[in-house]
Amino acid sequence: MGVTALAAVAAAVAVAATPVQYLESRQLASGGFAEPGRQATPGLTAWTVLGLRAAGVPRERLEDARRFLAESEPETLTDAELVLLALSALGDPPPALVARVRGELRASGAIGPTVNSTIWGVLALRGAGEQAPATSLRWLLRQQRASGGWPWHPRGAPDSNDTAATIQALRAAGIRGRAIARGLAYLRRHQARDGGFELARGRGSDVQSTAWAVQAFVAAGERPPPAAMRYLARMRRPDGSYRYSQRYDATPVWVTAQALAAVSRRPLPIR
Repeated sequence: MGVTALAAVAAAVAVAATPVQYLESRQLASGGFAEPGRQATPGLTAWTVLGLRAAGVPRERLEDARRFLAESEPETLTDAELVLLALSALGDPPPALVARVRGELRASGAIGPTVNSTIWGVLALRGAGEQAPATSLRWLLRQQRASGGWPWHPRGAPDSNDTAATIQALRAAGIRGRAIARGLAYLRRHQARDGGFELARGRGSDVQSTAWAVQAFVAAGERPPPAAMRYLARMRRPDGSYRYSQRYDATPVWVTAQALAAVSRRPLPIR
C-alpha cells in the first residue's frame, strides 16, 4: 500500500472516531483521566465519567475510574460535590461525601460559601438519591437576578453557566414555573449569531457554555435551540474531541466530556 493510500486510511479512521473513543483514550493506568501531557485528577475524571455515562457507557467499563475517584480525597467542597455526582452516576454514592455536603448546610440555606457551591450541593444530593434541603432551594431562588440569571457568588454578576447549572439543580429538585422560564429567557439572550452560547455578553461563543445551555433546556423539558446543536457539531474534531471555541483549542478532555453530555441530551444529575 502506498503512502497516499495509507494516509487515506488513517484519515478515514480519524473521521470515524467518536467522543467516547477519544475520552476513553485519555484514561491512564491509575484509572483516572488526564489532559494530554498531564496527570490524572479527580475533577477531570469526574467530568469524564459524567460525559461517558451520559453517552450510555456501561458502569462496568468505568470500574477503574470508580476506584480512582473512591480513593481520592477532594480538597474543596465543590470538588467533593463533583466527585459525589460522578460516583452516584456509577451507582456508588459514598455516605461520607453525602455527609460532607450536608454538613456544609448553613442557616441561610446556602451549601457552602457561594451560589455555585449550593448549586452543586443540590445536584450532588439529588444524584445520590437524597432530598435537597428546602431551605437551599428557597435560597437559590432568592439569588436570581432581575435579568433572570444566577451568579457564581451572592454579590456577583450573573453568567450563563451558573444560570444553566441552577436550572438543572432546581429541575432535579422538582421546581418548575416562573423562575425557570426567566432563567431560560436569560440564556436565550446569551446565544450568539453563530448559534453557540456565551459565558457573558460579548465574550464570544464557547462549547462549554453552549453545552450547559443545552442541558438547561433539556432539563426544563424544552427543545434545545437547533443552532446550538449545529454549533457543537461544527466544533467536533476528527479525533472525536471538541474545540473550546472557533478560536481556541484548550483542555480537550474537559471540553469533550461536557459537550458529550449535551449532545447526548442528558442534564445533570446523570444517573
